[in-house]
Amino acid sequence: MFETTTAPTPTPPAASGGGGGAHTSSGWLDDTALDDALAGAIESHERTRRPQLERYWRYYRNAELGARPGAHPNAGSPDLTGQGTRPRLAQEQGLPDRITGGSAERAARREVVVENDIAWRVHAQVDFMFGKPVAIRATGADLDDAERRRIERVLDMVWEASGGVALLQDVALLGHVYGYVDLAVRADAPGLRALALSVGSATPDDAVLRAAAELVRIEPIEPTRGVPLLDPGDYRRLLAYAVTYERERATPPARAAAPARHGRLFGRVREAIGAEPARGRRERSRYTEVIGPHDRRVFEDGREVMREAHDWAAGRPPVVHVQNVSQPFRYEGLGEVEPLIPLQDELNTRLSDRASRVTMQSFKMYLARGIEGFDRVPVAPGTVWTTDNPDASVEAFGGDADSPSEESHLQQIREALDKVSGVPPLASGVVRARIGNLTSANALRITLMGLLSKTARKRVTYGAGMARVSALVLAALDATGVLPTAPEGRGVRLDWPDPLPVDLRERAADARTKLELGVPRERVLRELGFTSDDPGVQ
Repeated sequence: MFETTTAPTPTPPAASGGGGGAHTSSGWLDDTALDDALAGAIESHERTRRPQLERYWRYYRNAELGARPGAHPNAGSPDLTGQGTRPRLAQEQGLPDRITGGSAERAARREVVVENDIAWRVHAQVDFMFGKPVAIRATGADLDDAERRRIERVLDMVWEASGGVALLQDVALLGHVYGYVDLAVRADAPGLRALALSVGSATPDDAVLRAAAELVRIEPIEPTRGVPLLDPGDYRRLLAYAVTYERERATPPARAAAPARHGRLFGRVREAIGAEPARGRRERSRYTEVIGPHDRRVFEDGREVMREAHDWAAGRPPVVHVQNVSQPFRYEGLGEVEPLIPLQDELNTRLSDRASRVTMQSFKMYLARGIEGFDRVPVAPGTVWTTDNPDASVEAFGGDADSPSEESHLQQIREALDKVSGVPPLASGVVRARIGNLTSANALRITLMGLLSKTARKRVTYGAGMARVSALVLAALDATGVLPTAPEGRGVRLDWPDPLPVDLRERAADARTKLELGVPRERVLRELGFTSDDPGVQ
């Protein structure tokens, strides 16, 4: 998909003012300054930010960590029965030692109950965000109807080729868990130019647009792998972007030594991530992709293996940053997992305590005094004990006694989770009380007001990111000659669907109203889920 080129990076213009280090007044970076700046950013990311992000993902997934010693700080501890070990879940790291047994290898482990309230709340918010397709409308100035349709068509094809609704759901999931997500636009510029030459000056038809859409990709980058290099004077401006990952070695290791400056860069990176030297790892290699303002470079274990220029991104890295919920003066956004972790730990702790109490009190026991042979006869219906001892007695105790304060505390924790997340149980189909006439859309909207308002707030940040990605796609198609557009003609608007169920009669009435107002028939049919070629559509 990408062309390897040895073209040098364009020489940055001389700085016109003050400033030091890697940043000039024009925002350009040369290779040496860029590598040095990225080395520090990657080192800081691996040491501080990445462990926090991985913790958020572990709490969301609550995956099984295994029972072997060393897999988890509490792994390898026996349960109270002494019968071996049981697998550990990720959320057990938030439980106290009196439940998990602590870090001692042979410490007793009580019964653990983990109820993952985080995952279903995150999934509910993702469903409300991108449970249905989002329509992209061209709003550029001085566009006629044919140009608008071509722009909308090619953008729809590019998003669909990149994953469609599944891509948007992945983007929303990463954003909800980590607080933000980055989207990289990758364009096969040589392939697009060859396609433009084959078409010539003719207006591109659907076949050409479909072929162009296959040469452009929108890729979400997981925040644990992506490292931004921000402008020191403006946290919203991206100077460069690095993606670090490991994969199986594709080619035998090179014998030639890496250049000195690359050795400094990736020596610090390797030290930060705790990786072994390249000569000791023959099966897997460490890759670092550096996306700069004018080119993209890929390094394998510190050795540059590919470089390609992208002259269509207007001097900026083709990466779009999307915050889940905006956070003032910060690159990172606000995620949904972090504020729920303390409440999730408290809920799991109380559920485990209740399970232990129920286990210990689930059987009724008897204390007999002055009755000989009581311990040799089972307690069963019809069993009678007799004694001549006037002081003999039988006292029953145990059983699962009611604990109103415990139930009240658990209920209060669940309500706190509802308030912090904004997701009530009704969003997942759990109806715990009468909420009025459920057939009324207004009753549902009032009940889900918090979730709907939070979804509307997040549509601002995700929608702005999708609009910037669409503008980058149009810029790539314009620079390669496939679909010429002016910068002012690349504006788009997103038509978000209603997350709540809509009555079919109401949708039909809305469609008739739109037709009477002059909305194109094809657009109305598309909103209803039909095309003019479907049987029965007139």
